[in-house]
Amino acid sequence: MENVLKEITPKSQDYSQWYVDVIKKADMVDYAPIKGFMVIKPYGYRIWEFIQDAMNREFRATGHENAYFPLLIPENLLLREAQHVEGFSPEVAWVTIGGGEPLAEKLAVRPTSETIIGAMYSKWIQSYRDLPVLMNQWSNVVRWEKATRPFLRTTEFLWQEGHTVHRSAQEAEQETMQQLEIYRQVIEGELAIPVVAGRKSAGERFAGAVETYTLEALMGDGRALQIATSHFLGQNFAKAFDIQYLDEDGVRKYGWTTSWGASTRMIGGLIMVHGDDKGLRMPPRVAPIQVVIVPIAKGKDADAVLAYAKQVADELAGEFRVRVDDRPEFTPGYKYNDWEMRGVPIRLEVGPRDMANQSVMLARRDTGEKTPVAAAGIVETIRQRLDDIQHTLFQQALEHQKSHTVVVENYRQTEEYGYRGFFEGDWCGREACADQLKEATGMTIRCLPLNRKPLNTGCVVCGQPSTERMLFARAY
Repeated sequence: MENVLKEITPKSQDYSQWYVDVIKKADMVDYAPIKGFMVIKPYGYRIWEFIQDAMNREFRATGHENAYFPLLIPENLLLREAQHVEGFSPEVAWVTIGGGEPLAEKLAVRPTSETIIGAMYSKWIQSYRDLPVLMNQWSNVVRWEKATRPFLRTTEFLWQEGHTVHRSAQEAEQETMQQLEIYRQVIEGELAIPVVAGRKSAGERFAGAVETYTLEALMGDGRALQIATSHFLGQNFAKAFDIQYLDEDGVRKYGWTTSWGASTRMIGGLIMVHGDDKGLRMPPRVAPIQVVIVPIAKGKDADAVLAYAKQVADELAGEFRVRVDDRPEFTPGYKYNDWEMRGVPIRLEVGPRDMANQSVMLARRDTGEKTPVAAAGIVETIRQRLDDIQHTLFQQALEHQKSHTVVVENYRQTEEYGYRGFFEGDWCGREACADQLKEATGMTIRCLPLNRKPLNTGCVVCGQPSTERMLFARAY
């Protein structure tokens, strides 16, 4: 059992296998008996709960309410918005039999909920006084993926999806950007993952949207991850689902709608951004366990040291998520490796000498640094260390992103970097060039970064005058 780390494939040897090894060994997920589905175990699900808590605080502060809508969507609803159904049809799972009888109309297992929510909003909204409607739901969705990987891309996954209706395009556009900013605050502030905010190109836009905005993160292997999106839907869905209201001037008008979502793929991003060859490194704000205490003693000192460890734990328990590892069947070395693999930010080692000195040995997961600290004032010490670890993990990830972001004038320059990293360059706006870029390099336009102007060096593909500055990369 001392060789637990030998069971984790080094990142440099096989990044994909490293990822699978870590989430399995850290007891985050298991594979379900249906291909493409996963079971999220308590250690992994706790992270999702912290994400929910952080987002719900922001949603409620901006006037949004949680609701729940049906899992199954009648085919006629899904077909009402042509672009939408075309974009999702390859991934839709259908229910055709219920109670042993063929259904008169087949039902889609929701790939997303714009259609069913639009149908309900058309019933509920009658007057301008009913607006805005600001709702969010936490749910599962199903998209029949061909290639799957836990958290990153699975047939069923958990997410939140917000759906709003407004009186004007300006209100809806403001909502779209507000939610993108909320995502940025949660992802950078809680998960310590730096992101690039931008607008999707037409070819990468959400099906049925007027504009899609995205947050893109760079993983440890140099691939991008779309980690959250916010969509300005204009009146496309309002017209498809007859979402109208009687305005103050007595005229019936169509509403302006938005939708926005983020999923459990954020957990996959957390693993790939912060993890190392020892396993996970958890940002303290979402760590299921923030402090683990390992008593080290045998014989006559064992009971006293364990009692001292529990005393320290009791003092910390009111402020932090603490665990005392008193498992007698494992050695201290095994416990160190085990908790490092699970990414616990701080480990406190307690032995007879520490007990005599009224101190503990503090080990940081992010840096590996070990220092003795006094038991007196331990709460404040831990608070400061956790804040520093949160900051350090973000700064390390930000430095990785910056050092792996390259400005190019021609897409062929990306070959010398092994097509790994974020690449910035000019784009003429033609989808033909985006298609050529993808065919030649496997990279896609991740976004058109906000507040970044063209470099005026010409399109990286065709050399013609540019209209946009783009961020492109290979992606999950």
